Amino acid sequence: MDEPVFAGCLVPARLIGVIEAEETKSGKTQRNDRLLAVALASETQSRLKHVKDVDPHLLKEIQHFFESYNALSAKRFKCLDTAGPKTAQKLVEPRHRAGQWRPKEEMSREASQNEGPFCKAS
Repeated sequence: MDEPVFAGCLVPARLIGVIEAEETKSGKTQRNDRLLAVALASETQSRLKHVKDVDPHLLKEIQHFFESYNALSAKRFKCLDTAGPKTAQKLVEPRHRAGQWRPKEEMSREASQNEGPFCKAS
């Protein structure tokens, strides 16, 4: 799957890393890390297994996007570092255990049946 999809579509993906970042608004700073993932069905991006595999220029563009997007809301987004899929997975697991994220099997079933807010991505 290398075509664009609509917002809200469920796309089975593989974590390749995280952009570790801080967001500041009205003098208050908090962590706001951004997960990086690649669609499992992507043929053009299948070689990406780790954030280090991403072209450095593309990674800068992604970071610039988050900086610019946050600036529109009078927020300052500061990229601190990048880390690989193991670190990204450690960020996901506590939320998954707390029930804030659903198992991928359930999400995949919903996507394949085109239920709820998800649409089938093939």
